[in-house]
Amino acid sequence: MGPYPFGDGARILDIRYDVVFKAVFTKDTAESRAALSDLISVLIGRIVTVETLVANESTVDDTRQRYLRFDIACKTGRGEPINVEMCFNPKLHEPVRLEYHAARLFVGQDIHGDDKTYDDLKESYQISILAKEKFSPDENFAHNFLYYDPDNRVSLHGRTRIITVELVKTEPVAGKPVEEMTNAELWAVFFH
Repeated sequence: MGPYPFGDGARILDIRYDVVFKAVFTKDTAESRAALSDLISVLIGRIVTVETLVANESTVDDTRQRYLRFDIACKTGRGEPINVEMCFNPKLHEPVRLEYHAARLFVGQDIHGDDKTYDDLKESYQISILAKEKFSPDENFAHNFLYYDPDNRVSLHGRTRIITVELVKTEPVAGKPVEEMTNAELWAVFFH
């Protein structure tokens, strides 16, 4: 093998492609787990440690059934379920799809038994990195969606969050000096 990590003359792989994205963040190494933990920590706003990677393909009982794909499904040290995915072109139904995946993460937690209550449910996070198309109408590249009453400006303090990162909106950030970038901006530029 020559000086190229992927073989002589090999092209650099684009991390936005599913197989590369998963290979970088789900490899069974301390570095891969640290990178995934750091990415998630930056996006949810507090330090977490990814403890467990969960099988990312749900079983299908019928050939007509829709496949559920979690690109990187994991749990934190606190047991919080998280799905991190890369999406090239969000469809018109993307907001509903994100809400659906967030709901599945939340209700997929086991609270059965006399010793468990709804208060045992952990926070859950649906994180989508959107590569090529605009998702929201503003110019912000990152959004954090929570349950909120906009008329009365009151939060429900829900335990599900949907976080989006729109890579097409990172051009202004890419021009900043690295030392002036936030951690979220550094990750966004890395993916772009």
